[in-house]
Amino acid sequence: MIRWISTVSRRFARVDRKGRSAVTSRLATLGICFGVMTLTVVMSVMNGFQMSFIDAILEVSSYHLRAVDVPASQESALLAACEEDKHVRACLPFYEAQALMTGEKGGALAVNIRAASEDIYYKDEGFQNQLRMLSGHFDFSEPDTIILGSTLARNLGVRVGSQVNLMVMSGGSDVELFSSDRIFTVAGIFTSGYGEINSSYAFTGLEAAEKYFGASAKKIWGIKLNKYDDDLKAINSLSKSLRWLSSPEGVSKPQLLSWRSFNRTFFGALRIEKNMLLLLVALIFVVVAINIYNGMRRLVFERRTEIAVLSALGARERGIKAIFITRGLIMGTLGALAGVILGIIISLNTDVVFNLAAKFMYAIQYIATALTDRANLQYVQVNSSYNLYASIPARVFPGEVIAISLFGVFSPLIASWAASRNVLKMTVSEVLHNE
Repeated sequence: MIRWISTVSRRFARVDRKGRSAVTSRLATLGICFGVMTLTVVMSVMNGFQMSFIDAILEVSSYHLRAVDVPASQESALLAACEEDKHVRACLPFYEAQALMTGEKGGALAVNIRAASEDIYYKDEGFQNQLRMLSGHFDFSEPDTIILGSTLARNLGVRVGSQVNLMVMSGGSDVELFSSDRIFTVAGIFTSGYGEINSSYAFTGLEAAEKYFGASAKKIWGIKLNKYDDDLKAINSLSKSLRWLSSPEGVSKPQLLSWRSFNRTFFGALRIEKNMLLLLVALIFVVVAINIYNGMRRLVFERRTEIAVLSALGARERGIKAIFITRGLIMGTLGALAGVILGIIISLNTDVVFNLAAKFMYAIQYIATALTDRANLQYVQVNSSYNLYASIPARVFPGEVIAISLFGVFSPLIASWAASRNVLKMTVSEVLHNE
């Protein structure tokens, strides 16, 4: 049965190499190809754009897991459990406080101060990759040193070696809220992939936390995982190792908090943005499916004589329908395969594509200006926004590529099935009478 369907479908395709049906089939295949290619490239660039934010937040700000309210007597047990757990990459303590920071030239900005060991920069590869030092070093060997985000340093007008003052600072109950004696020397300036961290984060050493944050400041243990999606598995695994998580009710007990609990609104907004973009670009397949549907209906009408003869020779309606559905499957498969190959090639070379686009747009603008207003040629420049787009590393997720490909295959398949529903609307006698 399958062999017969394949043979007849190839015969029909060989006959339809010329004419309107052939043009419709080629355009439909190209439409699927460009639809899959466009959707693959758009989603890859969007993934790179969003993941640059998410990675910076998870690696620098929120961590993958946080262990809070851990008693000092249980910290060694936590470290031992993290070292034995296959999901855990690193476990390091830190303190947090909010402050109002002033620079040497005046001005005050709200800052999130994080006190941590300098080992976090050299032992945590993810933290080091996301927190790139522009000047100075991530070093707290000197007392009262601080490392600022690039935007924060620029807004305060300070550089490496300058001094800043934490005029107002939250902390424990034994810490003065207002003070002019908390003077720190800038030891380094960093940048990350998330602007909020660059403009409002500062790092200092653990000794400074003990000195300025107060004895009652809460120590938090930041836990990094090999894969941030394994947070729930890591929580279950660590919960079995750490019996103190099952403390009696009513007692302030230690907790393991996932990154999903932090920045939930921001991550949700990114997910909605991605889904809406996916929906808008996926409309390409709807347009292609409609064109395939109309083309298949025309093809069915043009082949009504052959259909009637096949029916008279004993072919079943289901088999005749499968002939046209096979045509749709072939178009979808060829288009999706070509689209995936082109999409992956472009996604892996987005920097080249955007740089070529910048040069192309510059050439068009230059020629247009030269023909219309040569006096303004000196103001024609390459659009700097293309350099920004080229710097975004596109990320191709295999699951998304497979889903897009299946969507590209099934849209013509469904359209072909819908067009072949009335394939035997005319009887054999009607066809022969018309002939």
